[in-house]
Amino acid sequence: MEHGKFSFREKQAQFISRYRSYGFKDKSALVRAALDRLEEELEKENLRKSASLYAEIYPDDAELKEVTAVALTGWPE
Repeated sequence: MEHGKFSFREKQAQFISRYRSYGFKDKSALVRAALDRLEEELEKENLRKSASLYAEIYPDDAELKEVTAVALTGWPE
């Protein structure tokens, strides 16, 4: 496992120090869980943005429509 040194604001340090009350075995477990959640949230936001952009350009892009149709060939209904 990687190790690192990080600085936290006082409020964040207080939150981390309450790790047991949130059911974590140690401070590191709480921080790892928080980082995992943040990563998932950022990935979902990127997917939302990508889908929104795709939906925005799709109606006017014949090539994109063709690529999409080919990709859907054989896809279960």
